[in-house]
Amino acid sequence: METHTRASPTRSSLAPDAAPTEDTSDGHGHIATAAEVEEPPLALISVDGDGNVGMLDLLSEEATDLGSVEKPRALATDGRYAFVSTTDGVQIVDSARWSWNHGDHFHYYLGAPQISGTVPGSGPVTVTWGMLATAGSTAMHFEGSGEAVLLDNRALGEGEIVERFRVDAAAGAVVVPLGEGAIISDGDTLAAYDSTGTKTGLSAVCTEPAGAITTVVGLVIGCAEGAVLVGGDDETAEFTLIAYPDDLEAPRVREFDARKGRPTVAGLTGSSGFWLLDTREKSWTYVATEDTPVRVSAVDDKDGHVVTLDADGRVRVYAAATGEEMAVTDTLVDQPGEGTALAVDGQRAYVNDAVAGVVYEIDYADGARVARSLDTSTLPLYIAEVGR
Repeated sequence: METHTRASPTRSSLAPDAAPTEDTSDGHGHIATAAEVEEPPLALISVDGDGNVGMLDLLSEEATDLGSVEKPRALATDGRYAFVSTTDGVQIVDSARWSWNHGDHFHYYLGAPQISGTVPGSGPVTVTWGMLATAGSTAMHFEGSGEAVLLDNRALGEGEIVERFRVDAAAGAVVVPLGEGAIISDGDTLAAYDSTGTKTGLSAVCTEPAGAITTVVGLVIGCAEGAVLVGGDDETAEFTLIAYPDDLEAPRVREFDARKGRPTVAGLTGSSGFWLLDTREKSWTYVATEDTPVRVSAVDDKDGHVVTLDADGRVRVYAAATGEEMAVTDTLVDQPGEGTALAVDGQRAYVNDAVAGVVYEIDYADGARVARSLDTSTLPLYIAEVGR
């Protein structure tokens, strides 16, 4: 049963939005409330401790206040929306900046940003998403209320929060959108659900599932034995185990991150070193490090850059092919915390320092050079890069 919520949106005079979308209409991802632009409309969303929300255009450096949400506890983004966790659930900020992937080229769109409304729930929440911001679904798992929620992205793009389903889920469950439905873990089993929240009967074994990400090849769910790659949709889901190498002992992946839409993703272990998973080749590579990364993201560009933020607040750049450390910054953030982000796009990386009140833009391909120190309209306790 679908539920609908339409908030009284808080709008800005600007218009931003970001995330590749499929060809769901003759408009190449276009919607009536947005205009097509010539280049990615990249921006940073910032949220301070009181819930004030701002947006900084990364081309013009024009800052805009977007309104306010409840006091934030965490922030996640799919490249268009900022999902702000609060005590009452998740408030959704629509940057209205997005990209539409046409295979060999992209279309870019810019609309009017707004605070779309709240998805109710309690306790820590994990938000996961697919490749497309204007089609498919976004999934949430509320640890406190023990619920898995699937949102309709097409409705969300029109400013309406529509729940495709809300079902009970196990503690620590992994919930990831697939097609019009989702994959939800229960114990050591991954099960496919359709858009009504009903099991389709398709499932696979995954011991101690933790961490998930969607790639251009399929969605990835971390397991004790490796990762399960899921292709197809909720009605045709195909599960493939990509096992860790037998001859290498290293901690398993607990979370994944990468530049959106790429086949290779990086995995954080919680100790020194990180994993790279190539979903096209279905292979793992382990990169040993002397430091302990607290954030890691695979750029997956032609030079194979991998960017980390270490426990001492330094950004490090590695070569995926060799594991060589290519560059390192001085300390940028003293003792990175829960709100410290590492956002990576095709040219730059961004790290927020809430104490100093700035966001550092790093050119990771140029010796990890700090290209800019950016001032956001709110204290950058949390940040998200949008327009991707």
